[in-house]
This record gives sequence, C-alpha cells and structure tokens, in this order.
Amino acid sequence: MLHFTGMDNALYFRLALTMVPGINSKLARELIDIFGDAEAVFKTDANAFDPELGFTETQIHAIQSFLPNEDVDKELAFLEKFQIKILFIKDKDYPQRLVHIDDPPLLLFSKGPANLNAKRIISVVGTRNNSEYGKQVTEKIIRELPQEDLLIISGLALGIDGIAHRAAIFNGIPTLGVLAHGLDEIYPSQHKALSKEMCLTGGLLTDFRKNSVPNKYHFPRRNRIVAGMADATIVIESGIKGGSLITADLALDYNRALFAVPGRISDQKSAGCNKLIRYSKAYSYINTADFLREMKWWEESYTVAKQQDLFFEPTTDQAKLLELFKSKSIINLDELQYSASMTSSQLANALLALEMQYLIRSLPGNRYTMRI
Repeated sequence: MLHFTGMDNALYFRLALTMVPGINSKLARELIDIFGDAEAVFKTDANAFDPELGFTETQIHAIQSFLPNEDVDKELAFLEKFQIKILFIKDKDYPQRLVHIDDPPLLLFSKGPANLNAKRIISVVGTRNNSEYGKQVTEKIIRELPQEDLLIISGLALGIDGIAHRAAIFNGIPTLGVLAHGLDEIYPSQHKALSKEMCLTGGLLTDFRKNSVPNKYHFPRRNRIVAGMADATIVIESGIKGGSLITADLALDYNRALFAVPGRISDQKSAGCNKLIRYSKAYSYINTADFLREMKWWEESYTVAKQQDLFFEPTTDQAKLLELFKSKSIINLDELQYSASMTSSQLANALLALEMQYLIRSLPGNRYTMRI
C-alpha cells in the first residue's frame, strides 16, 4: 500500500526510482525513456526486462524489491511539511537550461518563488576567503546589471558566494542558492538567516534528499547545476585550484559563456582567474557594458538605460565630453584631456560617470567612443 497524501502517483514513483540502490540519475532516466514513466518501471515484471537493455540482475532485483519502502514515505512527508517543490526533468518549471547538460538531475528540490527559467541567469562564483577587492568587485558587478527578468545563482558558500547573494538581495534581484546537501539543513550554518531572506524572492535548489551530508564529493555535483543553469558564469577571485575552477570547466563543457575578473599578478587569490584569462578560457570581465555586449544582451539593456538617461543631467565636465564625442566618433584619452582642459582626476570621474550611464564605452588603447 502506498503511504502518501498530497503527492500524486507519478511523483511518488519518480522519487522512489531515484532512491533505489544502484540506480543513479542517468540509469533512472534511461528506464523512464524505455518504459514511459517511473510507475511502469516498478510494475514491469522482472522477466520483461530485455537483457539487451544492459541492466544487471542485481539492478533489476533492486527495483522489483524496493517498494513499499518507509524511506520514500518519510521523504515525501518531509517535502510536504516544508512545502518543498519537486521538479521532474520533463516538467515545464524544471530549469530548461539543465536539460541539455550531460548529466541533468532527474529530480530537483526547490524552495522559494525563484523563476528557474528566467530570461537571463548569471552564476557568480569565487573563493571562500575573499579580499576586500573581491567583495567590492562582486557588489559592483551585481549592482550594475540590468535587473529585468534576471536571476543570480551561487552556491551559498562563505566568501564570494555569500557576497553575491547579499548584493542581489540589496539590489532587488532574485538570487538562488544551489546546495550540496538536502533542504533539511543549511551549510554553512552562518547563512541560515541569509537563506531565509533569499527564499522571499529567490530560493534554494538541490538534487540531494534530506540527511545528505555536505561532503567534498557532493560539491562537484552541486557545481554542475550552478554552471548548467546559467547563461554565463563569472569567476571572481579564485586560487589556482578549487571549486570555482571546477565550475568554470563545467561551464565551458556546457558551452556556456565564462568570464573571470582579473587581479594583480602577485595576488594568489586571483591566480585562478588570471590563468583562465591567460589561456583564453574566459573573457576578461572589465565592465558591465562589455559583458552585456558579449552576451548579446546589450540592445535590450541599452533601451532600458536610455530611458534612465532621460533623467540624467550631466555636469559641466560631462557635458564637455559629450560635445567632443558629437564631433568625433573615437577619441583617445590624451586628446580628451587636452580638448576638454581637465585635470586627470576630473577626466577620470567624468568618463566613469558617462560609462555608468551607458553613454560612452572604452576601447583598447585608452580610447573612448559614444554608444550608438
């Protein structure tokens, strides 16, 4: 007899299939493709399993003898009690970007209202032992991103992950924490309050069931979701080894855009980022405008920015520069300083303000141009 209440039949059998010993997510997907659904897998007689399908007698016996199972009932009771949503790989709410990676989870467990199929999804990852530079860069990147239909993803770890989540909340952007354990706990414990705040507009996501310990083998599995769900992954401060570089490699494997924030050549916290850039694995993240243009998000964002520009009143210095750009499309830094009769400090401040308003952009060789 099946002991579940609010969950439907299909969900019960899908969850049970992921819990059968010896049946990983890939095998479970193969079984569902062969038999049509999880319920049919359990209800098919052992003799009906075609030997040519490649499943062992041990695996077939494990499936046939698994139900009824008290652990399935307990898992369902936990999910219902805490209003955790189960997402099956064929559901419309399942993250569609994940469907196309090599090993998508058959089931995901979700908490919070985050749109897992937002128009633009960015993963932000980095070291747990960030510098002040890493903190400021993370906050600046997220603050400058266009907010419309955007989701920021990270791994809820200490350091850059936590900073990214908090910066997203501060700027009114939904943010999703992908966990390397079940939703019955929060690791690290320092982020319990943060996770609750995230669930108001964003949420938490995992493919681990309750009582899953966050051991070192779980984090690469978590990282594939962080990389696979995103259109772009941005690495902010990473040593020469570590989880951030694993996520970066996965993003490349999944044909996702990869960006890295450059740092000082003497700074070990930026050694991983500098290496990604040096070997042309990642684009160098210099400013928001270049990032948006590389992602082909510029035209949409530019429209929003131009609407904001209607309320922008340039200072005297900024107005001087705008007049210069009307007479010449590309101007180098020295010419700007000479023609505008400004000090280096005045010029730098005026150029930065105009870049922030999406009115000009920098080019290689200390040159600037007006945005079209």
